[in-house]
Amino acid sequence: MDFRLTDDQKALKAGVRELLAGRFDRDALRASVERGTLDRGLWRELGAAGFFALRVPEGDGGVGLGLPEAVLVFEEAGRALLPGPLVATHMAAGVVEGAAEGDVVVTAADGGLVEWLDEADVVLGDIAGAVAVRSVDPLTPLHRLPAPVVAMPATGVAALLTAAEQLGSAARTTETAVSYARTREQFGQAIGAFQAVKHLCARMLVRTEVARAAVYAAAVTGDPVEIAGAKLLADEAAVDGARDCLQVHGGMGFTWEADVHLHLKRAWVRSRRGPSKAQAEEAEAAAL
Repeated sequence: MDFRLTDDQKALKAGVRELLAGRFDRDALRASVERGTLDRGLWRELGAAGFFALRVPEGDGGVGLGLPEAVLVFEEAGRALLPGPLVATHMAAGVVEGAAEGDVVVTAADGGLVEWLDEADVVLGDIAGAVAVRSVDPLTPLHRLPAPVVAMPATGVAALLTAAEQLGSAARTTETAVSYARTREQFGQAIGAFQAVKHLCARMLVRTEVARAAVYAAAVTGDPVEIAGAKLLADEAAVDGARDCLQVHGGMGFTWEADVHLHLKRAWVRSRRGPSKAQAEEAEAAAL
């Protein structure tokens, strides 16, 4: 059996990367950090490109693709640090009017947190008593609920799409660390020549590729246990990878001007989306 991406899947992945590179480059990323609000124009462009309607049947006006293709698209979104309640709006496409087209922003109660509540046109789940909290990630405003709630339908799919975002972020920080290690010089040579830096970069790559295999496999099978395992591995790859990337950058990585800290902060926030680490570990243990 051939597990490689098809030509159509490669084209889809490349097309989304090209769209985001042109519409959400580093300047746009930084502008979003400063603005603190969603770019509704970009949201509608995502809708027009089929980002939200990707899994909606063609007969209902969608693209008619499957979960593997959605994972590839969300991987690219994670790589670009695209902000907004992407997963919730994608899940609502075909159910909430306007979500598929990007005309409506949908968020959902997930565990004890709600993302982008003030920007959302539609909220899935009971959010009574939600209180704004300071988010570690400047690109993800948060409200906290008084009690944990899991209200989003098809939470397994939502968890896998979040894992795909984490995978994209892990891949990007790996690329960033390797690029920096090749160009930054200390003691007359590139820091990538030092064994300690090589080990950090190699560790990042291994985590990312193991997570990629798990995420892609879970997208094919849709198995809840495999999705739980993929989420665990992707969370680890994104969080620990961003930390290692900071280490490679040294003091520069901790400055506001560097983008590495944005990947770490977003990875922390995504890791709090359901299922929790403990729940995923329990699912894996029970299956074993």
